[in-house]
Amino acid sequence: MAWFVLQRLFTLVATLFGASVVVFVLLEVLPGNAAQVLLGPDAAPDAVAALASRLGLDQPALARYGHRLAGLATGDLGDSHAYGAPVLQLIAERLALTVPLALLAMAITCALALAAGVYAAARHNRLGDWGVMGLAQIGIAIPNFWFAILLILLFSVKLQWFSAGGFPGWREADGGGILPALQALLLPAVALAVVQAAILARITRSAVLDVLREDFVRTARAKGLSRRAALWRHVLRNAMIPVVTVMGLQFANLLAGTIVVENVFYLPGLGRLIFQAIANRDLVVVRNCVMLLAAMVVLVNFIVDLLYAVIDPRVKVSGL
Repeated sequence: MAWFVLQRLFTLVATLFGASVVVFVLLEVLPGNAAQVLLGPDAAPDAVAALASRLGLDQPALARYGHRLAGLATGDLGDSHAYGAPVLQLIAERLALTVPLALLAMAITCALALAAGVYAAARHNRLGDWGVMGLAQIGIAIPNFWFAILLILLFSVKLQWFSAGGFPGWREADGGGILPALQALLLPAVALAVVQAAILARITRSAVLDVLREDFVRTARAKGLSRRAALWRHVLRNAMIPVVTVMGLQFANLLAGTIVVENVFYLPGLGRLIFQAIANRDLVVVRNCVMLLAAMVVLVNFIVDLLYAVIDPRVKVSGL
């Protein structure tokens, strides 16, 4: 198990290094002047030169990349040009909203998808199966930002059960609290979860149907185990490898999907920070946010690899 984890850690570090090289090349090495982009096309040449010197753009590319790596290692991500604040502080403040939002959306996705997928597989080629797959097809076709607007119209404008936007904060001292904060995140989480749940339900159904045809399932049923018990105790676990793979990819998609949904609900999260940084041409923030999203995707894939070994011990034995 230790060798399996070390292999995955090496892959994680190598992937992060490759991602940092790609981000650096795209934003700072390809033709173009980042200082000119920040200040706009009408900026005075002296101002552009001064900003380029402050950002270190007058140094060789290799020296700049080494400085970026040192900053990532020590937590010194530089200062935002638009906000005039340390980028690490801005990202930490926004992650306090985005990570709980993505986790809540992922929990809703898993609950809906696993229940719907197992239900459809248990009623293969019957009315329940057709109904669930039809709803899943509709869910895949609905853009999450459009569904978010529908949720606002129904639950905020029509029924007035939830706020149409904004975030009260996690602390009661700031006028918020745990329950008000979760209530503010519920509609955005549902909007993010619908499409992902529809995709995962179809994957779960296919994986469960494949396992249902295995000999050990017939043996368990022949020994007197009920169909429900066989599904949830034996079939689902053996079908979880492809399901967990998709879950890992979906969590990364949820983090990226917050860019749109957070702007629909006016939530001060990482997605809105990225949107504002792009609008303000704040390349320092954009660079570090892109690197953070890449690191999150790689970390999620690392966790999924470890879950493979927990679900199916044959994975760590074979070294896959």
